[in-house]
Amino acid sequence: MTQTRANLLLLFAGLIWGLGFVAQSTAMDNIGPLTFIGLRFIVATAAVLPFALREKARATKPLSTSDYKAFAILGTMLFSGMVLQQTGLLTTSVTNAGFLTGLYVVLVPLLGVLLFSHWPHPVVWVSAVFSLTGIFLLSGGSLDGFRQGDWLMIAGAFFWALQGLFIARYALRIGRPITMACIQFSVVAIAGLIAAMIFEQIEWSAVQAAAPEILFTGIFSSGVAFTLQAIGTRYTSAPQAAIFLSSEALFAALFGAIILGERLPTIGLAGCALIFLSMMMVEIVPRLRFRKSAHTKTASAEHIN
Repeated sequence: MTQTRANLLLLFAGLIWGLGFVAQSTAMDNIGPLTFIGLRFIVATAAVLPFALREKARATKPLSTSDYKAFAILGTMLFSGMVLQQTGLLTTSVTNAGFLTGLYVVLVPLLGVLLFSHWPHPVVWVSAVFSLTGIFLLSGGSLDGFRQGDWLMIAGAFFWALQGLFIARYALRIGRPITMACIQFSVVAIAGLIAAMIFEQIEWSAVQAAAPEILFTGIFSSGVAFTLQAIGTRYTSAPQAAIFLSSEALFAALFGAIILGERLPTIGLAGCALIFLSMMMVEIVPRLRFRKSAHTKTASAEHIN
């Protein structure tokens, strides 16, 4: 798969997350965040399992114990990010939630340098700042007073960034992205349901009321989008993946206009433009530099001949 196709997959994942953000928020009108997470990822596991089994049948070698441990670690990171984000939505505004979750765009390259001494292409830093600024403008260009939920969102962004980094490393080394996604989902489902039974009261009538949100986010926002993330990240860098996935905010605004009749102010349109520009920069600028370098080498070779 080419890097361009991988980035398009990540863009499509951002589209799905943007569409599912409302469902994720409204589900808690009926059930608690831990119950929602557990049930959502049971659906996600069931949706992806047949494809994971087919991937296993086609694999040339079995997974090792260390591979399963790596997938379980990713599941723990995903669970941590989901719990912090979902719980944070109870005590913060959607405006703050959208902006603060977008902090992972900057955290991914920063943690990549701190943990692995991996310095990305310079354009990634500029694009990350552009994307984060775009998310801020798309959120209205202002933040309400910080509350507990805001700090939970910041902590969640940290785990999203860690997950993005380690997905990139494991997906490239192991080469079983669908299996990786399926095991992640099962870890989150089990942890979510155990935590829900301890800290929340699960009522069947409430689950039925939230069934549309559970099914949509389980099949599409989790099953499809997170699997696309696992596949696409295998063929691109973690910082580029984070920037393309930040299109979630862009698509959330688009679907808000189409479905709910909402209209963006000028500052929101400027935010959309910045997010789109950041994605184009990380896709085009490195290629221009590579072509320039290749052209210089070719010219030098012709001069020597």
